Amino acid sequence: MKDLFGKAILDYQTHNSPEDLITETSISEADEMSVAYLFRDFKEMPKLERKALQLAKGKVLDVGCGAGSHALYLQEKGFDVTAIDISENAIKACELRGLKNCKVSDVLNLDTSEKFDTILLLMNGTGIFGKMNQISKFLQKLKSLLNEGGQILIDSSDLIYMYDQDEDGAYEVPANGYYGELTFTIQYKGETEDTFDWLYLDYNTLQNAAIANGLECELILEGKHFDYLAKLSL
Repeated sequence: MKDLFGKAILDYQTHNSPEDLITETSISEADEMSVAYLFRDFKEMPKLERKALQLAKGKVLDVGCGAGSHALYLQEKGFDVTAIDISENAIKACELRGLKNCKVSDVLNLDTSEKFDTILLLMNGTGIFGKMNQISKFLQKLKSLLNEGGQILIDSSDLIYMYDQDEDGAYEVPANGYYGELTFTIQYKGETEDTFDWLYLDYNTLQNAAIANGLECELILEGKHFDYLAKLSL
């Protein structure tokens, strides 16, 4: 991994001539994304993210923290927050922004001796699952990191709207896999990141997976663009 996403974050934080990220998926054309968006404050966040932060309780783990905006907001509110990301550059930026407890780590590698009351996975939190056959592995790990009475707050989107419909109204989705399984490519300053898997889940599929892994699942909020926030709990 070239860590181009993290490089863009660190460039923005250190005023090192940041440029827009170019993102492209297996079902969408190249699109520009401003790195500044990752540094948004609470008022600039989408309603789903604000709701998740308002529901946070106790000791918090922010998985895939990126530039650290969610964790910083909670830290300023007095929460005990641990933020993790697989990007070394992103974590450097988080440290420069004043995040006290952040580290480079894959959630699958966390020691389960440390438990949390709230686990956040935001900005399409299901993305890190990658593929459908990886969901149970991640949910079991997240479950093992929860205190009794703890919660996982996770968001995603139902991408069915991106597919064409036939004259009967049926969506023309791929026959050889789940329609939310995408491959993702990022470009930054002329470099291209290695293509990676990224999973968008509709709510019913997430709910079924949660139940199959011994978790309750509650729909908290739906957005305007087929996106939603869900709470998983023991």
